[in-house]
Amino acid sequence: MRVLLDENLPHDLIDALSGHSVSTVHGLGWAGTSNGALLKRASGAIDVFVTMDTNLQHQQKVAVLSFGVVVINAPSNRIQDLTPLVPEIVEALNKVRPGTVEHVGAARKRKDRSADT
Repeated sequence: MRVLLDENLPHDLIDALSGHSVSTVHGLGWAGTSNGALLKRASGAIDVFVTMDTNLQHQQKVAVLSFGVVVINAPSNRIQDLTPLVPEIVEALNKVRPGTVEHVGAARKRKDRSADT
């Protein structure tokens, strides 16, 4: 599975997601790109976008995306706060479908479709 980590996530998370082809926004030279432009660039290049931006699904039309989105709800983006969530993140990577959002972490919600909001 081709996974893209948002620029708000530490590169250390790449090793924790072994078994997946993981890229980072920064590593692709897309740092600082607005969410809308970033999602357009990622279309066709990834299967899942992983972020801590809990507002993404309310600001963008996720239902039309060719990939799924996993939103991590954690106290911070430090690897110490993310490591306990890795099993849940991996589960979400396997469950998410194009145009849907999976939430993991403290404020976990049911799977959403942006068209339903």
